Amino acid sequence: MGEPVKVFVAGCGYVGERIAKAEQRLGSKVSGVVRRPDRAATLKGRGLSVVAHDLDQPQSDFDLSVTGALVYYLIPPPQHGECDGRIRAWLNGLSDSALPLRVILISTTGVYGDCQGDWVNESRHVHPKAPRARRRVDAEAAFANWRKKTGVTGVVLRVPGIYGPDRLPVKRLRSGAPVVAADEAPWSNRVHVDDLCRVCLAAARVESPHSVYNVSDGHPTTMTDFFFQAAASLGLPCPPVISMARAKATLGEGMLSYLAESKRIDNTRMRNHLRIEPEFPDLARGFADAVRRSTQA
Repeated sequence: MGEPVKVFVAGCGYVGERIAKAEQRLGSKVSGVVRRPDRAATLKGRGLSVVAHDLDQPQSDFDLSVTGALVYYLIPPPQHGECDGRIRAWLNGLSDSALPLRVILISTTGVYGDCQGDWVNESRHVHPKAPRARRRVDAEAAFANWRKKTGVTGVVLRVPGIYGPDRLPVKRLRSGAPVVAADEAPWSNRVHVDDLCRVCLAAARVESPHSVYNVSDGHPTTMTDFFFQAAASLGLPCPPVISMARAKATLGEGMLSYLAESKRIDNTRMRNHLRIEPEFPDLARGFADAVRRSTQA
């Protein structure tokens, strides 16, 4: 037997921890980094080799240890501004003599902005509206420049809303927060966390990868339908319905930014090139699994 595959997970949160465990099941030698020491301690207790480091701080004494590794980069940009200084700090910390084998960057379908409900594939130009999406475009640009400079293979996964076990809108539904009337609600997209992890592992191993893949379950729906199906699956009351005009006057800036964009994500490249058919291709099957395996509901 050969040496185990070396894997590094930058950002072992909800998705990153699952990727790390999936790689361990394949026999990979996995390490990673998180921001908080308490999170690092928790993950070490679960059998993962991680260190704590804050990319917002100087990192002169930080050993990335990614030479020859498959790297999954899931660290989100800062919450303010137009740029992602964290990915730049991370990339700048990589020595040209100790480069990874391949890097998978988790981005967002939000980089496409509002597409007026169109189907969107990877040929669509990015046109971000929300500041959070502009930071992701900046991260993608920094990543592309680094790939060009170093020659390291890199893949960007543009991911929509993620749900799964213990990532359900229980708190929001119990709060009675309203949703927009179905006939006014924009298109939105989702992916179950298990399917996302399968895509990540496939993107790390496929020969001659594309530089960008859209990730989704392939069945767009509205945010209103998402919350109604979630309520039904959780046995909770359906949220009250309000008009878009009322929503603009009462809902928070964050939710309104999502309601201002409508798109349907085309996952053809993901399915054809990565050979991934979603195990949970719609919310009905995805919610049934997520509720069954959740500890919070």
